[in-house]
Amino acid sequence: MNVTVCPASSPLYGTFAVPGDKSVSHRALLLGALAEGTTTVYNFLRSADCLSTARCLKALGVAIEGLEGSGPVTVTGRGLSGLAEPEDVLDAGNSGTTARLLLGILAGQPFTAVLTGDASLRRRPMGRLTTPLGQMGAKILGRQNGALLPLAIRGGKLQGGRFTLPVASAQLKSALLLAGLYAEGETSITEPAKSRDHTERMLTAWGVPLVRRENTVTLPAGRRRLKAQTVSVPGDISAAAFFLVAAAILPGSQITIKGVGINPTRTGILEVLGAMGAKITVSNRREVSGEPQADITVTAGELKGIEIAGPLIPRLIDEIPALAVAACYAQGETVIRDAAELRVKESDRLAALAQELGALGAHIHELPDGLIIRGRPLHGGEVSSHGDHRLAMALAVGALAARGPVTIAGAECVNISFPDFFSHLPGTIRFSLTDA
Repeated sequence: MNVTVCPASSPLYGTFAVPGDKSVSHRALLLGALAEGTTTVYNFLRSADCLSTARCLKALGVAIEGLEGSGPVTVTGRGLSGLAEPEDVLDAGNSGTTARLLLGILAGQPFTAVLTGDASLRRRPMGRLTTPLGQMGAKILGRQNGALLPLAIRGGKLQGGRFTLPVASAQLKSALLLAGLYAEGETSITEPAKSRDHTERMLTAWGVPLVRRENTVTLPAGRRRLKAQTVSVPGDISAAAFFLVAAAILPGSQITIKGVGINPTRTGILEVLGAMGAKITVSNRREVSGEPQADITVTAGELKGIEIAGPLIPRLIDEIPALAVAACYAQGETVIRDAAELRVKESDRLAALAQELGALGAHIHELPDGLIIRGRPLHGGEVSSHGDHRLAMALAVGALAARGPVTIAGAECVNISFPDFFSHLPGTIRFSLTDA
């Protein structure tokens, strides 16, 4: 599907909410499946990625109700040892979170399962996870010596251990913690920088003790049980990021997004936009289901280029496409470094951002681990999403302040994380179908 986004004819103004957090929604289903009792999930994100997690869990014998409606979703837990051997291949679709976290769970199961995904997910690296899972005792076979999907995994008796991750990754850390639930002895994971900690927060709230020191999290030895919970999913800050940037680059704009998750491992976007010159106000702070949330107001300002690098990167890795658009409308030069992990996302996001923003007139230079962007307004044109939901949304936001309409090919991929994204955008949106 092609979508044409025309420049906004007026500033953005108003108050609204964004969908539930994708990371928390995935984890609520997964932990709910392993818990004892019934878990109720409010504000669940019904995106393609989260529904992939639901389908895989159903294939493992988990009862999940309410996915078709707009109300709460309920998960009838089967306990840590209650999952059933699947009759068919488990398909994670486009979802790296589904694939990696599920691999951690499957590593502890006394049966064989085969896991695959779409063409994009089958290109994404899994060796950084399958290697430590193999060291714990799981038997994993797959392409390139178990580095790529499809993967066949035979779980069973696992042994904990100490693992040092090569990159700061919530998916890798979470998968090893989930495998650690089934392991003898303690499981300890150290990252080079702290990544998002939703899994640690949820495991603690669901009755699993953890020890956290700086960039290391340890699951102590001992018997583990998860107690079913009621979860209220906060608004997704990664979804909010596109509208925060839209308001920041459109002069005279001011918007408030209600109930957004402000987990400190995710709020790098707020710090960067503030440093660039947008006025950011965080109000009505509260904690719900173990996750901090608040209302975020952004007021447009005269943006300036800055450097984005180091430990900040894991706290805004998913927001870099949106920030690259902000950099196009900032005075001076914005430098993004230490973000090589973007090359193994749904697309090679660094190359794709350089190509597609460049096609719209951006002064952008690709680095091995980042981008250099010198601000100048975008013009209209035709671009591709590369099948990447965050790239498609970033290009659409860039179009709002551009000098002409922007047509995005393959824009349907926004369904992966934000099915109603285009209905939230101001101005004129035209949809057209293309031949398959």
